[in-house]
Amino acid sequence: MFDIERWQEVFETLSKNKLRTALTCISVASGIFILIVLLGFSSGIQNGVKDQFSSDATNKLSIRTRSTTKGYKGLNPGRNIQLKMEDFIDVSRNYDDYLEYRSGNYSIWGSLINYKNESGNFRVQGVMPDFQFIENADISEGRFLNESDINEAKKVIVVGNKVKTELFKGKSPLGEYVSIYGIQFKVIGVFFDPGGEREESNVYIPVTSAQKAFNGGDRVRDMAFTVPMSGSLNEALELSEDLVAGIEYDLKQKYIIAPDDIAAIRVDNTLEEAKKIYSLVDIIRAVFWFVGIGTIIAGVVGVGNIMIIIVKERTKEIGIRKALGAQPLSIIGMILQESIFVTMFSGLFGLIAGLGLLELVGPTIDNDFIKYPQVDFNTALTTVFILVIAGTFAGFLPAYRAAKIKPIIALRDE
Repeated sequence: MFDIERWQEVFETLSKNKLRTALTCISVASGIFILIVLLGFSSGIQNGVKDQFSSDATNKLSIRTRSTTKGYKGLNPGRNIQLKMEDFIDVSRNYDDYLEYRSGNYSIWGSLINYKNESGNFRVQGVMPDFQFIENADISEGRFLNESDINEAKKVIVVGNKVKTELFKGKSPLGEYVSIYGIQFKVIGVFFDPGGEREESNVYIPVTSAQKAFNGGDRVRDMAFTVPMSGSLNEALELSEDLVAGIEYDLKQKYIIAPDDIAAIRVDNTLEEAKKIYSLVDIIRAVFWFVGIGTIIAGVVGVGNIMIIIVKERTKEIGIRKALGAQPLSIIGMILQESIFVTMFSGLFGLIAGLGLLELVGPTIDNDFIKYPQVDFNTALTTVFILVIAGTFAGFLPAYRAAKIKPIIALRDE
């Protein structure tokens, strides 16, 4: 039940030394304030990291080949290894149960693209329909490539927003024709990419059209796959590492490449990089928690000290209470109530101040490493729980000492 007399007593006790109480409250409030701000910025760092990976799928495997660097089974080093469409088909078939999206790619760097009197150099990529999801590309107009475009080697093209801006000057490009080395392609879609202008300078055509139009034969420049993220990051990473090992082994067996030749077959696993970065973010967050908790402990020690002083000042009063029949639990409850009140009041003030600062400053912080620092509801709730625990610990020792005071000794106290 709410005991108004008990609360009046709490306020009266704390108001007897306003400066001491104020300084203690400031120490606790500053600890929570620092913790909230640090956690907000750790969240901002995590947002920045996620944004860095947003240009491509985080769970992407890219497979490329180069020249061999070591001799093997009588074959000299320096052999050029060229991937073919049958390699893509083999990998897709052999590891079908473990792959999500897949695309064989035939790229042409620095191609001159013309539209009427406008022209520009852009990267032309022959891809498959799944490439839209591998690159996290979103369609703003029209559509992306489909299986019919691939099977029939249609001369269609999907352009990035930057290409649209430079060639079409704000006009919708759908249904228009652009020329790549004199070959006409019909624009069927426009995409935007979270990777920004660099990614939006690409154009996508069916991989079969690229092979036919630009003398590619059955060659592919690289292959891209994604692995399912149904479980945890560690499970997905383990799966991707097994896939990398299996694909590398198969290709090296097929093209007679030395097992220790790491240059001939190159497999980039974005999950490995993501794991390293997210592990670093976790370490930073742990350090921030450590620093924040340390500042809170400093404040809690101050609360504990003030409660010890309060108990000492009220020794005679406590003795009288016990002489009149007050139970030890009631004495403990009285001291703990004061301790928890001081901690909660000052801590909530620091919490609100920290959240207010992040709300005010957070939206203005947007760079490559920190984006929109903020604290979610669960974190805020955790700090409130910490405050209650901290207040209890701060008051327990003084309360226990108060409960142990003998009435006869307390009444002699001056």
